[in-house]
Amino acid sequence: MGTRESAIGEALAFFDAGKFRDWLAELVAIRSTLQEPGREAEVQRYLEGAIGPWLQRMGFTVRVHPNPQAGLGPILTAERIEDAARPTVLTYGHGDTVRGLDEQWDPGLQPWVLTEAGDRWYGRGTADNKGQHALNLTALEHVLTAREGKLGFNVKVVLETSEERGSLGLRDFVAANASLLAADVLIASDGPRVASHIPTISTGTRGSFHFDLVLKLRPGGVHSGNWGGMIPDPAIVLAHAIAAICDRHGKILVRGWLPDGGIPDVVRATLQGAEMASEGEAATIDPDWGEPGLTAAEKIYGWTSFIVLAMLSGRPENPVNAVAPDASAHCQIRYTVDADPTHFEAALRAHLDAAGFPEIAIERAGVRMPASRTDPNDPWVGFVKASMERSLGRGVQVIPNAGGGLPGDVFVDHLHVPLVWIPHSYNGCKQHGPNEHLLISPAREGLAAYTGIWWDLGEKK
Repeated sequence: MGTRESAIGEALAFFDAGKFRDWLAELVAIRSTLQEPGREAEVQRYLEGAIGPWLQRMGFTVRVHPNPQAGLGPILTAERIEDAARPTVLTYGHGDTVRGLDEQWDPGLQPWVLTEAGDRWYGRGTADNKGQHALNLTALEHVLTAREGKLGFNVKVVLETSEERGSLGLRDFVAANASLLAADVLIASDGPRVASHIPTISTGTRGSFHFDLVLKLRPGGVHSGNWGGMIPDPAIVLAHAIAAICDRHGKILVRGWLPDGGIPDVVRATLQGAEMASEGEAATIDPDWGEPGLTAAEKIYGWTSFIVLAMLSGRPENPVNAVAPDASAHCQIRYTVDADPTHFEAALRAHLDAAGFPEIAIERAGVRMPASRTDPNDPWVGFVKASMERSLGRGVQVIPNAGGGLPGDVFVDHLHVPLVWIPHSYNGCKQHGPNEHLLISPAREGLAAYTGIWWDLGEKK
C-alpha cells in the first residue's frame, strides 16, 4: 500500500502533467446550464455521461433522480460503503452553471472551451462548480489507488443541477431521502477563499433575502416641462426611501435586520486577525463602508449587508422628456444565522412608515437561500483544519460562514451533519459573468489538501 505522501505526490503529478486540466476541459464543454432554453439534455449528460461513469469506476453505486419540482434539473446520488462502523462522509457539488454569455467574453475566450492563460483556466464552470467538485473526486480517486482499493471510510455524493436556480427541489429531495444520505459530516467545496493565497475553511454561509421596493404614482408619464416641479417624481422619492434604509456610508438603519445581540463571541474570536481579499482581486475594500467599529471580516462574515441589485424608472435605454409614472428597485439582504429573516419585511415596513414613506410598497419579499452555520470549534472542523495544515505546511483560515449562499441549511436541517466547506476559488473568479476562471495555483493546492483529508479519514478512529 502507498503512503500519505505518495498519494499526494501522485495526485500532484497527475495535475502537473495536464491530465486534470484535460478532464476539466471535457466537463466545461458540456453546456449544462438551465438558464438557457434547450439545454436540458446537456444537464442530464453531465450526470449520466461524465460524473456517473467516473464514480462507478471508483466503486460507487450511482443513481440519477428526477427533481421533485417539475422543470428543474436532476440530482445524482452515489454511495460507496465499506464498513458501516467507519465514518461516512457526504460530499456535495453542482453540475449546472449560469448562462454562457458567449458574446461578452474577451477576445480569444469562450465559455464552453477551457483556455489556459497565465495562472488561469478560463471557462464556464471552472470555478463554479465543476472545477471544485472535480478536484475533490480526483483526490479521492488517487487515495483509492494508493490504498489499493480500500478507503477505510464510507463516501456518499450529492450532485445537483439546479443550484443556479436557488437549489430548488433539493430540500424536498434530501428530506425524502434522509436515510439514503445519512452521514457523519458534510465536506465539500464551493465559493471563494477569503483571499486567493489563503487556504480557507467555512462552516456555513450567509443567507439571502430579496424584495422589491415599488412606487406607482400615476397611470403614465406626463410632460416634464408642463408638469415637472409640480408633481412628485417617483425616482426621487424612491431614492430618498432607500437612503432611509442605509446611510451614505453603508450603515444599515433598519436595525431589526441585524444579528440579535450583535456578533457572537465565537464568531468574533474565529475572525480575529482574519486576512481579507488582496488588493486588485475583484474590488478594493473601503474601510469606511458598512457598520462602524467592525473589521472587514466581521462585516462580511458576521454581519448583515444591504444591496440594491437593480433600479428602474422611466426608459433608461431611450429617455423621454416625461416625469415617470413609477419607480422600482430590486434589493437584497445578506444575513447570518444570528439574524431572523421572518422579521425582515415587518421591520422594513415599520421603518419606511416611520420615515415618511407609507406609499412605498414592498413586494415579492422572501428568503431565497437560508443561512447556515456549524460551530467553528466543532471537532470535525478541527480534524479537517489539522489535515490541511499538515498537507500544505502552513496555516488555514477558518471563517464561521462564507459571504455568499449555499444550500448547507438543507443538510443541517434534514441530515443533522456539521458543515465543512473548503473553497478552491477566489472572489475575483467572475463566476456569474463573462471570463469565469479558476486560478491554477489554488486549485493545485486544493487537490493536495483534499488528498490528505481523504487519506486521514481512512486513519480516523
